[in-house]
Amino acid sequence: MTIAATAYDLLPEELLAELTAAGLDPHAVYAAIAAALAEDLPADGPGVDVTSEATIAPDARGDADFAAREDGVVAGLAIAELVFVHVLGGDVEVTDRVPDGTRVRAGDVVMRVSGPVKGLLIAERTALNFACHLSGVATATAAWVEALEGTRARVLDTRKTLPGYRALQKYAVRCGGGVNHRFSLSDMALVKDNHVVAAGGVLPAFEAVRARYPDLPVEVEVTDLDQLRQLLDAGCERILLDNMSTELMAEAVRVTAGRATLEASGGLTFDRAREVAATGVDFISVGALTHSVKVFDIGMDLS
Repeated sequence: MTIAATAYDLLPEELLAELTAAGLDPHAVYAAIAAALAEDLPADGPGVDVTSEATIAPDARGDADFAAREDGVVAGLAIAELVFVHVLGGDVEVTDRVPDGTRVRAGDVVMRVSGPVKGLLIAERTALNFACHLSGVATATAAWVEALEGTRARVLDTRKTLPGYRALQKYAVRCGGGVNHRFSLSDMALVKDNHVVAAGGVLPAFEAVRARYPDLPVEVEVTDLDQLRQLLDAGCERILLDNMSTELMAEAVRVTAGRATLEASGGLTFDRAREVAATGVDFISVGALTHSVKVFDIGMDLS
């Protein structure tokens, strides 16, 4: 069979509304799904799943369970549902889908799908790729959130995201209980080491950004207490402590005394989570949430 390739305007309004409420752009999600499916069924090919065409009767219908194969937090199941709708149009039923952000145990069914077997199998891998990856991000984030419980620190993501997947990965971070840092280069200013070198110091860099974009949030990266003091005296309200030792971070918190929000960053491992949080920093940014996350194991099995 060839896929229905359901037009955007024919997608279920409630599913599109759910994506919008989750902070995702439904048009962008639709485009990502279409592009992913095109990798399996390229336009210059036969346009069919040759294995299923050869082994499955044309009128075969079936049911399949999506089940977690490990403990964790799920995300991206609404996107997985949209994959099936895109492939099969109205000839698919999705039931028992648990909400994104739900903590599940190994063996839990997180979604059920019913429809033509050939279509289910065409959609299977693309749906799982979205759900497994995003659930991996959510699960990793939830582990950091749990590790920081009882401290003031909250876990932040970064811009170290897969190209084209930023909104999806940052959504999964939210599902895991984390906090999003900036989405783009224009929604907040982040003065890093190269900006500092180019501007001639942390203070000139901060003042240049504040003068050019007075209404934009500004965060500045520092590596020592002298830079920190300069920025505090200048009224900088958000400061990133880059690659500091635990002892130096604790001293930075003492020097700051609540005058600015402090973010710890730079090679922070999960084993150091509590140690870093105990210094009193407000945020811990973790690139590994998105750039090197382990996928969460979900399987689809026909019944």
